[in-house]
Amino acid sequence: MIALTAADLAALVAGTLTGPVDPGTPVSGPVVVDSRLVEPGGVFVALRGEHLDGHDYAGAAVEAGARVVLTERALADDSGALPCLVVTDVGAALGALAHGVLARLRGRDADAGGSRTPAPKVVGVTGSVGKTTTKDLLAQLLSADAPTVAAVESFNNPIGLPLTVLRADAATQYLVLEMGASGVGHIAELTRIASPDVAVVLAVGHAHLAGFGGIDAVARTKAEIVRGLAPHGVAVLNADDPRVAEMARIAPGRVVTFGRSRTADVRARDESVDRAGRASFTLATSSAAAPVRLRLVGDHHVTNALAAAAVALELGVAITDVAARLSAAEPLSAHRMHVLDRADGVTVIDDAYNANPDSMRAALRALGTIAGRDRRSVAVLGEMLELGAESRQEHAEIGHLLVDLDIGLAVVVGAGAGAIADGVIDGSPWGGALHRVEDVAAARLLLREELRPGDVVLVKSSHGAGLWRLADELVAAEDPA
Repeated sequence: MIALTAADLAALVAGTLTGPVDPGTPVSGPVVVDSRLVEPGGVFVALRGEHLDGHDYAGAAVEAGARVVLTERALADDSGALPCLVVTDVGAALGALAHGVLARLRGRDADAGGSRTPAPKVVGVTGSVGKTTTKDLLAQLLSADAPTVAAVESFNNPIGLPLTVLRADAATQYLVLEMGASGVGHIAELTRIASPDVAVVLAVGHAHLAGFGGIDAVARTKAEIVRGLAPHGVAVLNADDPRVAEMARIAPGRVVTFGRSRTADVRARDESVDRAGRASFTLATSSAAAPVRLRLVGDHHVTNALAAAAVALELGVAITDVAARLSAAEPLSAHRMHVLDRADGVTVIDDAYNANPDSMRAALRALGTIAGRDRRSVAVLGEMLELGAESRQEHAEIGHLLVDLDIGLAVVVGAGAGAIADGVIDGSPWGGALHRVEDVAAARLLLREELRPGDVVLVKSSHGAGLWRLADELVAAEDPA
């Protein structure tokens, strides 16, 4: 974070300093919501969670070196009053702090080591699928040229996004933010904290339908990032998704498109996928082209790569450098199409961080590609949460896809995913095997008996279904037997 005083913090969040804190106290350490991550000179944000209340950990945070604790009441421990910045709503104050710090960075040229550094360019990324991967690709494309701050994992909500913004300092030139939503208005809220200079929309799909009420509401919500662009901002839109392409009508400034379509400004030509599921293509614009060979698994990552390329090109990176950096880019976030060949001959595809119908289909197609005709494909699938009234149908269609792809063994975990098994049974004749199990523990026991050398096993579900724990165990295991 940029260097501030306690009085600066209080002004930005409209709060009141209490306890042993001088208004002139310098605060330059990180802003954190976990007391275990406090560093000397930083700020601890005492959030109230579903199970824990950060106010209970304020004393430990001060002992670890926090200069100020952002709270909703004055606090004390056995040693006396604690240095607090009291506000009405800690979560809202965190957003206000991030907004204020970013405004300061944007409002002046920062002096970094004697050289003049322009205000940071903010890139916002949203979409029903691919946000985190695209954000990770952008971090690798842009950091080669200038100091870049990007969201960690999926820090894409009203807590995670401000924490990312507050990692920026006077040297930061690119700030890459992931913007997620589970209901109408959520992305608009994030753009009020950090309006993007470049807004990327990847896709409108069937994620979190229960919170939106339908696919049209999803589209309107994703469009909030375009409406929330900073003055003279650029919208980067997926030409292959009609609902995304339609957002060009509301863009306040320039529009850049990406995709496989011939009309896209940044497009892929001559695509191919190798046996390991990694895509190659020619990255093309109207004036230049360069070859790309992705290290990421799954041909769906071509869309993510094109989106990242479009942003980098817009920000002045040469197409040859964009192609080379895409080809060198590695997966950065856990549980997202991470592929491991174990010593016992089993290949694990860990894509268990989250799931919706679109990402589930993409992962299953990648499983089929990697397994090919000579290895058994094993799909361990859990519930896709927050699909509302469409949940049963969407799960059943995944079952139909298992049959269409001729997956060798399907393990359906938990009652919420049961319609996947129903879809398998209701589908066309199939030569594979189907198991329904109650929970992760039962799936673990089954796989210990079933997996054999040569198998390729995909683990995928929504995060709340908990299959990421099973994926961790499979990745760590030398031999499940």
